Amino acid sequence: MSLRWRAIWVIATVVLFGYYAVANIASEETRLESPLIPDNALRLGLDLRGGIHWVIGVKLGATEDHELSFLIGLLEDDLERDKVVVGKIEVVDHQLRIETFTDLARDAVREWIGDTEQLVEVGDDPELLTFELSELRRQQVREQGMSQVLEVLRRRIADPMKGIPDSVVTRQGDDRVLVQIPGGSLDRARAREMLRVTGFLEFKIVMDVAQTEELLRAKYPDGVLPENTTVAFERDKETDRVLSAYLVGVEADLTGDYLTDARPGFDNQQRPQVDFTFNPAGGELFQSLTEANIGEQLAIILDDRVYSAPTIQSRIATRGTISGRFTVDEASDLSVILRAGSLSVPVVIEEERTVGPALGADSIRRGLRAMIVGLAVILSFTTFYYRLSGFYASAALAANLLILIGVMSMFEATLTLPGLAGIVLTVGMAVDANVIIFERIREELRAHKTPRAAISTGFSKAFWTIMDANITTLGTAIVLYNYGTGPIKGFAVTLSIGVVTSVFAALVITRLMFAVYPGDRHVESLSI
Repeated sequence: MSLRWRAIWVIATVVLFGYYAVANIASEETRLESPLIPDNALRLGLDLRGGIHWVIGVKLGATEDHELSFLIGLLEDDLERDKVVVGKIEVVDHQLRIETFTDLARDAVREWIGDTEQLVEVGDDPELLTFELSELRRQQVREQGMSQVLEVLRRRIADPMKGIPDSVVTRQGDDRVLVQIPGGSLDRARAREMLRVTGFLEFKIVMDVAQTEELLRAKYPDGVLPENTTVAFERDKETDRVLSAYLVGVEADLTGDYLTDARPGFDNQQRPQVDFTFNPAGGELFQSLTEANIGEQLAIILDDRVYSAPTIQSRIATRGTISGRFTVDEASDLSVILRAGSLSVPVVIEEERTVGPALGADSIRRGLRAMIVGLAVILSFTTFYYRLSGFYASAALAANLLILIGVMSMFEATLTLPGLAGIVLTVGMAVDANVIIFERIREELRAHKTPRAAISTGFSKAFWTIMDANITTLGTAIVLYNYGTGPIKGFAVTLSIGVVTSVFAALVITRLMFAVYPGDRHVESLSI
């Protein structure tokens, strides 16, 4: 490639990323509105922008109760098949208690428990057998519960496509989750709501409806509802006033376990709604349910609250909608909750701290001051020590920073305080690459080579040294990104981009400036 085209290519690259870096010359509130200025900008993390720091406690004891309840179902089925009669079976204080009145029943229960290898007997009452999960199974169940909570919270809060941007959800200890949410009170309110809602979706055919529960019960003798029925309410979201009372079955006709997708949408009148899709098995069940109940109302219930109860007009297969008095944000959040799955383990906010924007602004000020002072010292020393070559290195370093910020802006990366440290480290690494090149060139000059030959040989000999050091650093950054969380990831992202831009600046931009001058000119000495 000719010198002219190399120069055009390098200048175009610097101008392109510099164009995106312009988006960061002002804050989001004061940025100029212009079609010539890109909207992309660096996002600021919690330590620079302020926001909420939560420590959430996970009630993992509930996972033990769920596991014991599941085992009860298996035990009852086996005892019924073998025609073994026992008394009351219940879960109390994370223990399984079974009333037995005969030796036959006790032997059958103990034999079944032994076959499962999940429970150990802890009581000594022959008529009230007491079991609890074995230590191994207890740890497995708690670990599974913790993993589920982490996955659901990450999908609801930290998913960049659906949740709150730039949030962090990570494990802390055995039974706690750390949540960091940059931004203001709006994001805090949304996140609280996502934590509060467990996300259990049910579909039930409506048997009767009235404005209040009293009016509904008045339709039946002595106000006693039919067997295996219950009342579900549709409430006003602001006042919690009951809008309608629906008589539905205790058991759901269909649950949200079959959902594969849920996303916000709009009806024909542009009112927000939630569109959902079932998997093939759920589609068959939903099709049978709607086909058998055309003309009836279908209550769509989330966490015991009726969101809508549309009348079934025709058979519905795999797709449906949840409509109601939604705002756009409520429809979006509901779709997030449904897609993330149900949060079956109770959680509670144990610690809440607020990082004020003023503290974040002070961090930005100090970080920028450190970066500017360090940059000024490095540029001054480099220019003084290496003269014209040092000026080349300084120009390449400035272009390096411009490209770095431009790349991060283009992809709307998140900048944290460790990220600022990554930028400072990038400055040092970029200068280090140029120092290696310049010292190689000086070695060749001392060997009495011409400036042109010294430049060519110096870059050639320094190439693999620079690549080796930077590839190693890039590998470390990738490991930090894959296994780190929060600020560590921010540092890894900045460092990774900085490694690439540093190599480009040292081996391409600096080399181009040497190609411009001295280039092919015959000079007696080189200013280095």
